[in-house]
Amino acid sequence: MRKDAIRSRERILAAARELFAEAGLSTTLNDIAHHAGVGVGTVYRHFPNREQLIESLFEERIDDVEAILRSALDDPDPWRALTGYLESSIELHAGSRGLQQALLGAAGGSERIAKARARLEPLDTELIRRAHEAGALRSDIQLQDLRILQLMLAPVIDLSTGVARGLWRRYLALVLTALSTEPSPAEALQLAPPSREQVDQIMVAFGRATPRRPAPTSLPRPPATG
Repeated sequence: MRKDAIRSRERILAAARELFAEAGLSTTLNDIAHHAGVGVGTVYRHFPNREQLIESLFEERIDDVEAILRSALDDPDPWRALTGYLESSIELHAGSRGLQQALLGAAGGSERIAKARARLEPLDTELIRRAHEAGALRSDIQLQDLRILQLMLAPVIDLSTGVARGLWRRYLALVLTALSTEPSPAEALQLAPPSREQVDQIMVAFGRATPRRPAPTSLPRPPATG
């Protein structure tokens, strides 16, 4: 690929990351072309459809997470390695939650999750094994638990970003205290809690973001008798 083509591709991917992070799946290739300052035809030459573009962004994201995992495994302290990985990986997703939703919510999301698991799970598992063997991580905590705990923090990131940026770190510290065999509460809660006003704003944002079930179009029929 020529240097100018490489530059165009990088501009397209950078624009796509920004727009997906802001608008999620509503982003079109036309939007990306305009934001990147290139013609729509240039985007289509590199990515014939949006699915291929999303696939490229997904590969980038998995590369980033793998790099975080390998860096954590270089740390000789098993507990610090595990907690450092959790913080760094959540921080990565915190900066682009819309992008994360687009990567997993678009068509083929299940296949992408399976691909990510094949690459990352051996590294995740090794981090957990080391923490267990060191006696630092509760013996009943498994990889699946960490996945769910990371998902649990996602709404905190989404709802508090414009109110108390970085608030998720306080609740990650609480989670880590629960995971540790030797919790240190004095160190774990260095961040102050949100103010009442901030909690009110977060609750309002939660109410607006929570999907509501559609009202029934008709009353259910009574059961037949006799």
